[in-house]
Amino acid sequence: MSSTLDHTSDAAARAASFDIRPSDAPLPDAEREALLAEPKFGTVFSDHMARVTWTAGTGWADHRVEKYGPLQMDPASAVLHYAQEIFEGLKAYRHADGSVWTFRPEANAARFARSARRLALPELPEEDFLGAITALVRADAAWVPSGAEASLYLRPFMYGSEAFLGVRPSLEAEFLVIASPVGPYFAGGVKPVSIWVSQDMHRAGAGGTGDAKCGGNYAASLKPQIEAFEHGFEQVLFLDASTNTAIEELGGMNVFFVRADGSVETPELSGSILEGVTRMSIIQLLKDRGHEVVERRILLTEVQEGLADGSIVEAFACGTAAVVTPIGRLAGTEFDATISGGGPGELTLSIRDELTGIQTGRVADPHGWMTRLV
Repeated sequence: MSSTLDHTSDAAARAASFDIRPSDAPLPDAEREALLAEPKFGTVFSDHMARVTWTAGTGWADHRVEKYGPLQMDPASAVLHYAQEIFEGLKAYRHADGSVWTFRPEANAARFARSARRLALPELPEEDFLGAITALVRADAAWVPSGAEASLYLRPFMYGSEAFLGVRPSLEAEFLVIASPVGPYFAGGVKPVSIWVSQDMHRAGAGGTGDAKCGGNYAASLKPQIEAFEHGFEQVLFLDASTNTAIEELGGMNVFFVRADGSVETPELSGSILEGVTRMSIIQLLKDRGHEVVERRILLTEVQEGLADGSIVEAFACGTAAVVTPIGRLAGTEFDATISGGGPGELTLSIRDELTGIQTGRVADPHGWMTRLV
């Protein structure tokens, strides 16, 4: 296992390959501080963005940090017609001593490479992925907010940029990282959310792009999300497309169920479920505590029965943006169940506190997951 020192020194070395081209119009300090005082998720962006350009002939080149701003894109760009696009999400956290850290970026880099393979995009080397986020955060360190539930959300993404009309992989691509200071993902903070089970529409199917982090998966979740809102629910849970019986994931989060005997279950990675970095981290932390963690195919009927007879006592969703979110109600066209009395479960809150504690430096990092950026 690599040490935190190894992570930090490696990140610094990788950032050195990026040319820093400072913005000629950074936001004035007073205006930036006003925005950081009440950060809202994904609506305000920092002064710069990291960028690397790829062509089939030259490979990855022109590593730079430059002024944040609109992209110049040809109307025939591949991404606009054939959806060759992938992205990631991770956060930078300011610790009590003023230093800035990020959580398991190597896992994000590996998933980014897997997504690229599935979407026929060029694989970005890990050193470029880590170098880009380090260089950007160092350039915009003043944009990392302080305080509980606050962080700098980092959005690496790549798209096919070649101008052509024809169904084949793009011979040109752009990789960028942008940053947004954020508060809680849900405006109400850490409180149980209500979940509607979509039984007519699906996020992804066998052999599709469900285990890649690409925009099309999220576009497919929007109509079911509207359906959930119309029924008075905050989020939507998808079933498998093959049988319409097994639980998979939410529109943007993985899901866990806690049983009365202390064991915890989560849907197994089927090829149509995204392998969440938060998911894998929670599994490790639960095992560290001695909980049995079972990854398996979970039928909706099993969950309904478990909630009815009391053998399932908690449920929660997890992801980079929301971290860990209690589920207080689960319903579909033929059932409506309250979980944990409608309040957050004890284990849910405990594992959330441990994970966020590691990320923010309040709790020891036994697995060496944190990388210092500044």
